Amino acid sequence: DRVDASLRPDWLAPLPAFSRDRLGEGYDGGDLLIMAQADDPLPVSHAIRMIDRDLAGFAEPLWSQRGFRQARGSEADGTTMRNLMGQVDGTVNPEPAEGDFDGLVWLGSDAGWLSGGSAFVLRRIRMELDTWDRVDRPGREETIGRRLSDGSPLSAPAESGDERTPADFDAKNALGLSAISPAAHIRRAHSTDPGERIFRRTFNYDDIGESGLLFGCYQRDPLTQFVPIQQRLDEADLLNEWVTHTGSAVFAILPGFQPGEVLGASLFG
Repeated sequence: DRVDASLRPDWLAPLPAFSRDRLGEGYDGGDLLIMAQADDPLPVSHAIRMIDRDLAGFAEPLWSQRGFRQARGSEADGTTMRNLMGQVDGTVNPEPAEGDFDGLVWLGSDAGWLSGGSAFVLRRIRMELDTWDRVDRPGREETIGRRLSDGSPLSAPAESGDERTPADFDAKNALGLSAISPAAHIRRAHSTDPGERIFRRTFNYDDIGESGLLFGCYQRDPLTQFVPIQQRLDEADLLNEWVTHTGSAVFAILPGFQPGEVLGASLFG
């Protein structure tokens, strides 16, 4: 806005309202996103302190949240992270090697100053773990649509399926009912539109008295990729009983830069 308001993409704004959101707790919006990540919390702490010092002259901290993933080396490379509910988190995620990845994530030449960049959605999701822990194993698996043991979809035979087995939403169980509930999380998040996919990057958080998930995702356009998915989840997702979205923000991720160049120079060109 300070350079030229006409350069703001339509998606670079607060997301449309979702009926189950409970925003306003101090984890919304912001003009500048800083993400510091490392395998060791010591350099993260130092980096953030130095960045805060450098920003102090022209920016005020709005909100922050520490997050974590499973430690590198604790499990084999390629193992999907588990969230604090015990479920594998992010099985169906496009990979950079896939042919359509660039078209889903990276903005093209028509994006002007953002060409080569991406759109980033950040959601802070509180988990009601006290009540979730009281749900029996079948109930948890029915809610998500996957087995706790290995992340395999409930439509796959327990003895032969695994996390990467495609979910069969037409499959029936022994009673003739849908093997994966119509309101299961993975069914509601699923889309038959190949362009309605996002590249997700999530982190757990565990504060005193509250735990949950920092859900981040990259895409070309949140309005056509993230929003339709979240609308389906908002309308009917069994998991809504145990999760509440308490923070929301959208950011433009600037394109990279070469030695001698300046991050964000394309905005001023």
